[in-house]
Amino acid sequence: MEPKFFKIPVCVGDVTLRVAQGHFATRHSHINYFIDVTRQQSCLQEADAVAQQLAQRLQSTTMVDTILCMDGTRVIGTCLARQLTQSSYNGVNAGREVYLLRENVSSGGQLIFRDNARPMLEGKNVLLLLASITTGSTVEKGMRCIRYYGGNVSGVASIYSHLDAVEGIPVISLFNTGDLPGYASHSPEDCPLCREGKEIDAVVDKYGYSML
Repeated sequence: MEPKFFKIPVCVGDVTLRVAQGHFATRHSHINYFIDVTRQQSCLQEADAVAQQLAQRLQSTTMVDTILCMDGTRVIGTCLARQLTQSSYNGVNAGREVYLLRENVSSGGQLIFRDNARPMLEGKNVLLLLASITTGSTVEKGMRCIRYYGGNVSGVASIYSHLDAVEGIPVISLFNTGDLPGYASHSPEDCPLCREGKEIDAVVDKYGYSML
């Protein structure tokens, strides 16, 4: 059955969150909400609305040389770099140059970067940008990659996050579990919906959902 989407009754500036309730499987967990961020990832106007809100939270405290865009957030990252570097903002990044990188995954599932991209990571303050954070495993993978290439993880930002921090670094997000009553994430082995015999509605990832 097609998931029934609805907008939660919480807005952050011009940003709204569209979700569906059910039984969904991600690569790392089973969740009872699917958060649809397709429009924020793909629509320039909505991506810019997300970037404006994130910039307000980041501009005074987080030094950014490079934004590593994961989960298909390249459009949001581009808007965010523009917002952070505007001279009209009285922020720590005003007038600075900010690089944009997107995740590059090897055949073994590891994040890798070519030699020509290394100068954008080595010795740089790198902001990890994601669409949503559930278990934190994708964030941890990004952190390991940044550190491997000699970069410093200066912050983590997302549209939605189930976590307040990952490896001691606070997560800056527009929405959290307080905005989704009853939100739950479980390992596949400990999923109560599976124990109840409830079938999985869809497999979800950064690209969207595939019904089963």
